[in-house]
Amino acid sequence: MTDTTTTTIATHSGSFHADDVFGVGILMGVFPSHSLLRTRNQTLIEAANFVVDVGGTWDAATGRFDHHQRGFNGARPAYQRDGQTVPGVGYASAGLVWAAHGGAYVQAWASGEGRSLDEQAVADVVRSIDHSLVQYLDIVDTGQGDVSPGIFGLSSLVAQLNTHWMDEQGLDATAKAQLQETRFREAIAITRTFLDHAISKKVAQIRAMDTVRSAPRLLGGRVLHLADGGMPWTHVVLHEMPEVVFVIYPDSGGDQYQLKTVPVEAGSFTARLDLPKSWAGLRDQELAAVTGVADSVFCHLNVFIAGARSLAGAARLAELALAAQV
Repeated sequence: MTDTTTTTIATHSGSFHADDVFGVGILMGVFPSHSLLRTRNQTLIEAANFVVDVGGTWDAATGRFDHHQRGFNGARPAYQRDGQTVPGVGYASAGLVWAAHGGAYVQAWASGEGRSLDEQAVADVVRSIDHSLVQYLDIVDTGQGDVSPGIFGLSSLVAQLNTHWMDEQGLDATAKAQLQETRFREAIAITRTFLDHAISKKVAQIRAMDTVRSAPRLLGGRVLHLADGGMPWTHVVLHEMPEVVFVIYPDSGGDQYQLKTVPVEAGSFTARLDLPKSWAGLRDQELAAVTGVADSVFCHLNVFIAGARSLAGAARLAELALAAQV
């Protein structure tokens, strides 16, 4: 549940990084009635309800989320990989806040979207977001690694929003602090936009799982037919349907059906089974002449996706692709 009382969220003044931006943004989402305090004044910090990335204390129970103090060794649990114990990624403030309040943030997001999530779904979303986003913010902030050189990654992009000497030229201390806070709030808004979409995508994946599991199979069970385009299917097919090599679904425009190969693992460009090389890069009449499927639309040059105007046409392309591998 979110708190309706006014909550003071404190963090350090001056330049900001993705971990304090993220941590403060999470608390703002969980406690919508809040005041933001950016300061180095220890007395003000100690009086705040929550303190992020400053203050020298990590104590989630009292709302303290700093990681700079001597002796700090907070880290995610170790895990097994290839028979070896691998230490978990060390925490920065982003991870500390997410570990304590990520579940409440996801629930607040769901409430705002008019959705209901059970405890297991919330836990799955929190774990997924930590694995795919938050741990990388921590890695960069603590110097454990450079996960995205240059200004490509979220941590680097957030850093670009800090003021520089030309922005600050001619400003007194008060005006400079106001400009820095404006940029800080801008960074929070951008970061939360990405975060909320990532949560939405994960929730959609969870909701889609049962639909994908119950979808009809064609051609001896090797082709999965999804009635809705854009349905996230990869996780279920990869982990539960080893026999499926193609997926058919309507495209977003609704004017054709697409035939997609199944990767050998998430993110891989290697498919369980490619479409025929003879189709590569062909469109419309050229593809129809090769396949005999009159309503053929296209086949990608890298033979991982093709399309036809009708479900029957896409199914026929799948049948031909399977036969070509025999």
